[in-house]
Amino acid sequence: MKIPVFILCAALFTASCSSTKNTDANLPKDISERPADENNQKYEQAQLDKLKASIESEISKEKCTDPTEWTFAPMGAKACGGPQLYIAYPKKLETSILAKINDYTEKVKTFNQKYGIMSDCMMIMPPTSIKCVNGKAELVNS
Repeated sequence: MKIPVFILCAALFTASCSSTKNTDANLPKDISERPADENNQKYEQAQLDKLKASIESEISKEKCTDPTEWTFAPMGAKACGGPQLYIAYPKKLETSILAKINDYTEKVKTFNQKYGIMSDCMMIMPPTSIKCVNGKAELVNS
């Protein structure tokens, strides 16, 4: 009599282990698996920050030895108008980098309008020249 009870228990144990229930169906997904909310101000700001960082990274790869080989451009947009800053870049990268700077500026303008961003409205004056310091271009304001 002990052997049939043992076989019955073993069969039930095996059957219970092999059956699967989808217990995860009603649980919330892990945050890392959720898609990014592309209509979110923080998400869009992060995208702008990435774009700005990639522009700065591309420029920083170039060494500044002769300031005449460099120029500058306005970058970004304040909500009241005018640029957020000026950025120096090598003239040899002008066609590629200027397109990225303009793209960034337009995206910032759209972001400011979409979210009603406020700014200090202080006018940023363009630099007067560029100088090379330790291989990096620095903007000079008089």
